[in-house]
Amino acid sequence: MTYTYCKKVIENKTYSSKEDMLVKLDVFLLNNRITQEQYNELVELLNAQ
Repeated sequence: MTYTYCKKVIENKTYSSKEDMLVKLDVFLLNNRITQEQYNELVELLNAQ
């Protein structure tokens, strides 16, 4: 669920800054809300924006 929401936020560019979104992704990863593979995919998607 968290992965899906994060992906939509990144695709719609509804985040305040890339750095802020990266911090959120880091927190989700550290709290096992997303997997390492999902994190990598979201970071790549974010960097492609």
